[in-house]
Amino acid sequence: MKKIITTQLLLLFFIGIMNAQNSVKGVIVENDSEKPLQNVQVVVKQTTLKKSTGIDGAFEFKNLKNGSYILELKLIGYETQNFPVEFSGNAIDLGRIVLYKDIFEEQDVSVITITDDQLNNDASSADNISGLLQASKDIFLRTAAFELSSSFFRIKGLDSGNGKVLINGIEMNKIYDGRAQWSNWGGLNDVLRNQEFSNGLSPSDFTFGGVLGATNMDTRASLLRQGSRISYSSSDRSYEHRVMATHVTGISKSGWSMAFSGSRRSGNEGFNEGTSYNAYSVFASIEKKINQKHSINFTGIFTPNRRGKSSPNTQEVFDLKGIEYNEYWGNLNGKKLNSRIKEVVEPILMLNHYWDLSENTTLQTNISYQFGKIGNSRLDFNGGSNPSPTYYQTLPSYYLKYNNLSDAYTAQENFVNNGQLNWNSIFDANSTNANIDLNNAYVLYEDRNDDKQVTVNTIFNSNLNNNISINGKLEYKRLRSQNFAEVLNLLGGKGYLDINNFADSEAQMQNDLLHPNRVVGVGDKFRYHFNLSSDFINAFAQAQFKYNKIDFYAAANVSQISNQREGLYQNGRFENSSLGESDKLNFTNYGVKAGATYKINGRHLIDVNVGYLTQAPTTRNSFSNSRENNNIVDNLQSEQLFSADASYIVRTPIITAKLTGYYTSIKDATEISFYFADGIGGDNTAFVQEILSGIEKEHLGVEFGLEAQVTSAIKLKGAASIGRFLYANNPDLYLTSDVTNEGIFDENGRSKNYISNLKNYKISAGPHNAYSVGFEYRDPDYWWIGATTNFFSNTYVDIAPLTRSSNFYTDSDGLTFPDYDVDLARELLQQEKFNNYKVVNLVGGKSWIIDGYYVSLFATVNNVLNTEYKSGGFEQGRNANYNELRTDKLLKKPVFGNKYWYGRGTTYFLNANISF
Repeated sequence: MKKIITTQLLLLFFIGIMNAQNSVKGVIVENDSEKPLQNVQVVVKQTTLKKSTGIDGAFEFKNLKNGSYILELKLIGYETQNFPVEFSGNAIDLGRIVLYKDIFEEQDVSVITITDDQLNNDASSADNISGLLQASKDIFLRTAAFELSSSFFRIKGLDSGNGKVLINGIEMNKIYDGRAQWSNWGGLNDVLRNQEFSNGLSPSDFTFGGVLGATNMDTRASLLRQGSRISYSSSDRSYEHRVMATHVTGISKSGWSMAFSGSRRSGNEGFNEGTSYNAYSVFASIEKKINQKHSINFTGIFTPNRRGKSSPNTQEVFDLKGIEYNEYWGNLNGKKLNSRIKEVVEPILMLNHYWDLSENTTLQTNISYQFGKIGNSRLDFNGGSNPSPTYYQTLPSYYLKYNNLSDAYTAQENFVNNGQLNWNSIFDANSTNANIDLNNAYVLYEDRNDDKQVTVNTIFNSNLNNNISINGKLEYKRLRSQNFAEVLNLLGGKGYLDINNFADSEAQMQNDLLHPNRVVGVGDKFRYHFNLSSDFINAFAQAQFKYNKIDFYAAANVSQISNQREGLYQNGRFENSSLGESDKLNFTNYGVKAGATYKINGRHLIDVNVGYLTQAPTTRNSFSNSRENNNIVDNLQSEQLFSADASYIVRTPIITAKLTGYYTSIKDATEISFYFADGIGGDNTAFVQEILSGIEKEHLGVEFGLEAQVTSAIKLKGAASIGRFLYANNPDLYLTSDVTNEGIFDENGRSKNYISNLKNYKISAGPHNAYSVGFEYRDPDYWWIGATTNFFSNTYVDIAPLTRSSNFYTDSDGLTFPDYDVDLARELLQQEKFNNYKVVNLVGGKSWIIDGYYVSLFATVNNVLNTEYKSGGFEQGRNANYNELRTDKLLKKPVFGNKYWYGRGTTYFLNANISF
């Protein structure tokens, strides 16, 4: 027995010695200067081990188990390298490893075009889904970002709020609507290249994430590539010109590193008429390495931008004016002046502390302060007629409704020949009123929200051993948001009366009973004024396990949020429910997710993820009409999301492919819409807020991506997304309004409850089906060209829920309309499906190395064939019942037809840059 025990102890001792001898080290240098490269990420694949090189460019891993491994060396701006190593009780010294600058990286379309190009998308929540995906290596996601996003395509048919965007571990999604405001860092592409993307439910070291994944952009100065870069871009998409300059110092001997970047984007007009663009961007990142364990980094971002919006239009308007038409602008003193300008000025200040607790454990602590304003301008006209050039009473369809062909022809001629906002008429009306001592008929004002948000969090990461790592995060957010309307320009008048002309009595006309019949001027607040406050606490924990045959993970998240409205005006229509504080809305939410990757062999893998999470309703969907009162949405609940996906992945020297099937279920969602409706409760008319609650949705589909490196220079690529996104139940619906007529609305401005029969209607989420095929040729002499053809189908208009309720067929007496025809009603309520279409895109570039300077030229031409297609749209809610909708739709040109957005025609983007 003693001999057996002794033998076993000796065996364990020698095994320990052999494992202790398993080590690998090396020094990474740059190919040109042969200087050591710092912050190169060295990853031991199939384990949780990863390290970054120090100032000497060195790295070392010790105590690795026997077996075969692959070391991956990555640094932004350099070619990634992989080294196979084999351990059997040995120490490996790789010596000096040379990393070569990736000259093709200078031409990366994702860095150049994506963020800016999507900024002017006001049409749907597809906003900047491409930006969320630009760091991804996934074939399908890159195709979705660079080829499909301009057609309002949404990954899995989901809102972009389901993806989380972080900078230095701080979440940037807005509490108000759950989405990231990408214009807060637009124009800073050079310093936002260092990104980590987690696809879908897959694990992230920084956040629990969302169903669409998470992107963390790291602006740490020491991680940015040393050197300078200057670029110029020309385009006809959203802006016309862009100039950008960036300089990164690298790390000094005293431990300081700095990065600075700035850009200017401008344009009198993008693809749509009158869409001006004016933006500046400034960035600074300063880091001090205190010692081997501690480093502090400061980041400042300031990107003020102003851009003109473009309008959705009916088919009648498109037929008369074309797809570039925009109703929001008019000529004034020889210049195109847009009445609807979005201005975003929200600086971001961050301080990040990085602490290496040990060789395998880090703690990152962050504090951020963001403040500033978002403004959206428009015209108000309580003393004049609607100035919109597409107002229904000025279009030919209005006169054709009454068979008045003469006036219809006159209206058509006027609209075709003019058809823009008449600024001179607006100024004349106001100056005429001023001359006879009357208040303005018109005013230009801005809907404003001025936010102040503080975020503090700490992120813990530790590799317990070669195979197990754990992550955790604690976070607190505090938002204080002031919301109001502010007069921008009196447009030649002397003052504007702050009332609502549509109210029933003089008292109800008052927007603020505390200051009745107030006349306002430039810079004054009016119409509404209230504060929103939110306090958010969140905790997240995660464990990851990596082995030769299987990787798996599990994560959990818990959060608590408190929201409240404080009215600063006493609204005359809601005298008892507008002034002061609302009830506090408190929600506790949680999430759990898990997943595994099974490696059949080195080239075939199966990946599975599943998650369930709840999320509090956004403040946007918590109050039925926050501008006027404190009324909270009835039976407000947290959304419930369940999501699962399974993928089969193939990786060979020639072919890389991934096939994914997914299913996502959303329950207890809430949506609020605002519109003017005819035919409420029979024949009543009112401006209403439509509250849809208890919504259930199902998103089911398949995604496929493939790349084939057929030669060293030629790559073929393809992607496909086949989805079915639909409403899964009949949600509750009720209306609120600031008028009380015929008993339709009670004293609180609330209607009765309805059921909206939405089940099996399609969700308007861009094309449900999309396909892309293309090729890319990269010449050894550093020039390249590529082309793709993209096909889209199954795009649906967004339906009006009220017309799918009993209000549609019920008269004021509560009975069905006497002439109600079920078959005709079914035809009237048929959801519009857009025509299929295809878009061809070209891309190419050339790079040179001249005396150590890297020069590159890059160009894209999108929609080469100038295909005209509808990319999105919605039913107008104006025709709220059977009689109204029937009368309108039976016309050759409906007065209140569906409104559409069209995709851009042929556009170009050109970029030239030099780096050194």
